[in-house]
Amino acid sequence: MLSLITLPSPRLFPTPSPSPPKTLNPKPSPPLSLHHHLRRHRSPARTATTVLRSHGLSSAPSPALSDASDPFDIGAGQGDDAKFDWYAQWYPVAPLCDLDKRAPHAKTVMGLDVVVWWDRAEGRWQVFDDRCPHRLAPLSEGRIDPRGRLQCVYHGWCFDGSGNCKYIPQAPSSGPQVHLNSKACAAVYPSVVQNKVLWFWPSTDPQYKDILEMKRPPYIEELDDPSYTCSMGIRELQYGYEVLIENLMDPAHVPYAHRGIMRTRRRVEPGRAEADREGGGPIDITITESSKSGFLANLEFGYFKFAAPCLFYGAGTISRSASSRNVQEQRLKRSLLIFMCIPVSPGRSRLIFVLQRNFAVWIELFFRRWMRHVGQNLILDSDHYLLHVEERKIAKVGFSNWFKACYVPTKSDAMVIAFRNWLRKYSNNQVDWGNMSSEQLPPTPPREQLMDRYWSHVVQCSSCRGGLKFLKALEFSLQVLSLALIGIVAAAGHSLTSATTRNSVVSAAVLCFVASRWLSHFIYKTFYFHDYNHAFK
Repeated sequence: MLSLITLPSPRLFPTPSPSPPKTLNPKPSPPLSLHHHLRRHRSPARTATTVLRSHGLSSAPSPALSDASDPFDIGAGQGDDAKFDWYAQWYPVAPLCDLDKRAPHAKTVMGLDVVVWWDRAEGRWQVFDDRCPHRLAPLSEGRIDPRGRLQCVYHGWCFDGSGNCKYIPQAPSSGPQVHLNSKACAAVYPSVVQNKVLWFWPSTDPQYKDILEMKRPPYIEELDDPSYTCSMGIRELQYGYEVLIENLMDPAHVPYAHRGIMRTRRRVEPGRAEADREGGGPIDITITESSKSGFLANLEFGYFKFAAPCLFYGAGTISRSASSRNVQEQRLKRSLLIFMCIPVSPGRSRLIFVLQRNFAVWIELFFRRWMRHVGQNLILDSDHYLLHVEERKIAKVGFSNWFKACYVPTKSDAMVIAFRNWLRKYSNNQVDWGNMSSEQLPPTPPREQLMDRYWSHVVQCSSCRGGLKFLKALEFSLQVLSLALIGIVAAAGHSLTSATTRNSVVSAAVLCFVASRWLSHFIYKTFYFHDYNHAFK
């Protein structure tokens, strides 16, 4: 996944402290920006150290390995031994472009079932606990009533943006005002829109009502910069958060797991006696900084940062001389690759991916968003089954035995090892799911269900829903046109002016039919299910 872009020069941004406010009096953390700290080029070592130290992240020895005594251990020599609090973080829910203001949306994050809906009165998105206080029916199956309130469709109870019950149809107007009882209120989560993404804080405790004033989600300046393209997507995955994160942190798997899909640079190592057709080779990755907040990695083609718990991103620049030879007038071409990895439940995760660049922006005028998702979904599908099965093997040996079960001797696995060390030191080797058991993963479904695209992506992506609707209409039109042309030939008989005309009409009918069949196959592979057989790649 990392080779989607080339990142020769670092421009990194800091991460806010993930520690929750134990008392509601800390100072608000500033927004994050790629440009905030690194306005000028610096040496790689000084850049990484300066950024992290300026935000309280102490330096650690180079790469990460499995032993606590090993110089690669990201926890070595640090004093932040407190456990990571998974329920005191901001979590991304969904991109705004995929949320319909006309209906409520069901989402699951950290095992919490929530409903997202547009509050017309307040002019903002709200995130509620997805259950009606009456009989616990899912509010996500409800509707927005004519007054802009969230209505439960089981018995018609209506709620405003603050969670207050405004109307109970079954309560007589002359009787007690039962809707004013606190038990009639829906539970509300703090939420905020930032970088075109809706975020929420996973606690309905009233003490966190104003948490946004004290701690904000990480802010990426370029996501709001109109000079950058912004291709954003979302996908539900049938494997857990831990496996998702480590897969994204592993550039070595790309030429093998995604062969035939992603173009990669062939690595030629001088003096190496054997080379494979995929062109894989050693990748030098060094973990330069680390703490409970995450870690910074120095790669030969760029820099990547894990900002716990959800954000993994990389950034780089390509310098190209402008018409003037003055170095200060050079134009910087920059690419960003941003992943928001969301824990849904044990064995389930959600990925929001963003690809950005500030050059060749005109290309976006010729490609719809769903067209870009075709290739991006194929990349995710090509190793989907591998990762699903891998997770079950890890669960079988025990999450705490990851380092015993896996042999990771090369630097290409340094980020994966750093993440597993972070998880071991700060979170007992796994996500804190509260009362849910992380050891009991869902059973493996049939392959078509496991790699399904429709429910895991299309129904959640406004662009792909539109693309599917358009292509289905086109397929139907081609079939109708084919039948109409055949009907014209049959009705006209020999009255057509010439055999050439008759043959041309028949040929057009056949071409329309063949095109409709091809389009039907394309629709199925693009929006429903596309298998990937590694043996024949």
